[in-house]
Amino acid sequence: MRKEMATYVESLEHQRKLYKRTLVIVVLSQVFGGAGLAAGITVGALLARDLLGTDAYAGVPTALFTLGSAAAAFLIGLMSQRVGRRFGLATGFLTGAVGAFGVIVAATFESVPLLFLSLLIYGAGTATNLQARYAGTDLANATERATAVSIAMVSTTLGAVAGPNLVEPMGRVAAGLGLPTLSGPFLLAGVAYLFAGLILLAFLNPDPLLVARAIEAKRKETTSAAQPVEAAHSHRGVYVGAFVMVLSQIVMVAIMTMTPVHMRHHGHELGAVGLVIGFHIGAMYLPSLVTGILVDRIGREVMAIASGVTLFLAGVVAAFAPADSLFFLIVGLVLLGIGWNFGLISGTAILVDATTTETRAKTQGSVDVWIALSGASGGMLSGVIAAQSSYLTLSLLGGVVSLILVPLVLWYRRQLA
Repeated sequence: MRKEMATYVESLEHQRKLYKRTLVIVVLSQVFGGAGLAAGITVGALLARDLLGTDAYAGVPTALFTLGSAAAAFLIGLMSQRVGRRFGLATGFLTGAVGAFGVIVAATFESVPLLFLSLLIYGAGTATNLQARYAGTDLANATERATAVSIAMVSTTLGAVAGPNLVEPMGRVAAGLGLPTLSGPFLLAGVAYLFAGLILLAFLNPDPLLVARAIEAKRKETTSAAQPVEAAHSHRGVYVGAFVMVLSQIVMVAIMTMTPVHMRHHGHELGAVGLVIGFHIGAMYLPSLVTGILVDRIGREVMAIASGVTLFLAGVVAAFAPADSLFFLIVGLVLLGIGWNFGLISGTAILVDATTTETRAKTQGSVDVWIALSGASGGMLSGVIAAQSSYLTLSLLGGVVSLILVPLVLWYRRQLA
């Protein structure tokens, strides 16, 4: 193992080959991971409404699997820091699969406690799907980190878009097996997360983070203290990058969570709900290749500001879209996905720039905890706000809050000057 590691440390050509190979493996795992991610988003709120008999707690599933995601993010980050991305990410996906199968059992026996517990465990898959974006950056150059993140994210699109649009077919599969219709997407999620975990476990070797750590250690040995390999940014970069991602997450989750319930209240069929959410998830991931290039070329801060503005527009469109208009609902949710995409990739790039391999995975895991907790807050509050006021109020509030990113990032940019 040491000899193999030395090969990558000494050879730039081998490093580049491993970088490209890592991206291919991450892409394959993310295709399956995206399908697993989509299940809870599409029917989680509807399943809770059926079991609990009220809309007021329709945001609970999103809150639960994002809370589970928070705990998993920390543990995956810690595990990745200690033993590498391979075991950390594979463990996360396999745990998510256990949670998805648990949801099916809970729905079958109409057990609310088991449903809640399973959704917490299912959140591990969501956390892993998000953390996989970091694996591509470990061996990337500073000028291609955002592009590496975007490649990992765009590969999620195939599974993430297909997932919501398989709601009805998977419902029929579930019914044919004697299971509740709404448990069908979780059947898909369990299998998808299982495959994603096994791909990483089998093929993500040598581990990119361990190789990057060895490369950095070697450079430090041959570089004087007066000329550090890479000047560390202040903690300000970690905080700003984290805030951009957290705010994007809370706004996106809040509006997205209540959209299926809002649509069902106004007579839209389950297939229409799946179509809107499918467009939304596609918009979350499909622009990633372009977004990554833009973040690397025109700057992290510019794209972070673009995130705030786009999320504001999404909130306005979603708020004033006619309830019976599938087109305008799609436009609003597409803008919501794009704004989140801008925020996540620009925020991730800011964060990676501000860390070194010695603490990177642990810091990334800790930040993803806050991202997950913000999503949980958005999911929980969204149902309460919509029930006490309206979907219009919820969407407008989310849009206005997003504008906080503009002055924050402008301030950060001045600090860098």
